Amino acid sequence: MSTRTRILEAAAKLLADSPVADVSTRAVCEAAGVGAPALYRQFGDKEGLLSAVVDYGFDQYLSGKRAAKPSANPVQDLRDGWDSHVAFAVGHPSYYRLMYSPAVSAPPEAAAEAQRLLVEVLERCAAAGKLRVSPETAGQMIMSANVGVALMLVSRADAYTPDVSTRVRDAVHAAVLVAPDGPAHEGDTATTASSLGALLRQQPPAQLTDAETVLLHEWLNRLSDTE
Repeated sequence: MSTRTRILEAAAKLLADSPVADVSTRAVCEAAGVGAPALYRQFGDKEGLLSAVVDYGFDQYLSGKRAAKPSANPVQDLRDGWDSHVAFAVGHPSYYRLMYSPAVSAPPEAAAEAQRLLVEVLERCAAAGKLRVSPETAGQMIMSANVGVALMLVSRADAYTPDVSTRVRDAVHAAVLVAPDGPAHEGDTATTASSLGALLRQQPPAQLTDAETVLLHEWLNRLSDTE
């Protein structure tokens, strides 16, 4: 086992046992059987270590999302993604609190990857004519609500009813998705623009220059987010 992995595993175990989602570099060094210089050579400082630990801990969660095969129903995939996010947070509270802690000023790569994977699902929803806003805007709305619910459940689960996550999920999804009991709204400018933008990203139009394509996407994104 490499020194880096040994340090990460020691920090991960200490973090899992920490009620405040924090660890000291001294404790990590002692648990890993290394000196402080070795830790700082690998991670730079404590913040670098904490960011690496979050990425290390989230790798299992993200590997499942990376490997997940898209179903024929992107809206259901979106719901499942919300639920798996909350389940991970509740199952790994220390990792989760640390991921959004002020102690880590630079967002860990795990957070950026989770956002990218969410937008990929939303691109599929848009291509199917099921999205009322642009994928980027929908991604920001959904992720902020998903993280908020997860943090509340991790910190104060006893203050919320068991179905709060599902209720918030459905409310946020209703704000960005076309009604589930019907097709895309015919004549709905925002939905049409979102769908067209997603389809053009899948198959860029050969008739347009790169500059024209960028401009077209900017226009479509504006139209997607006007309502």
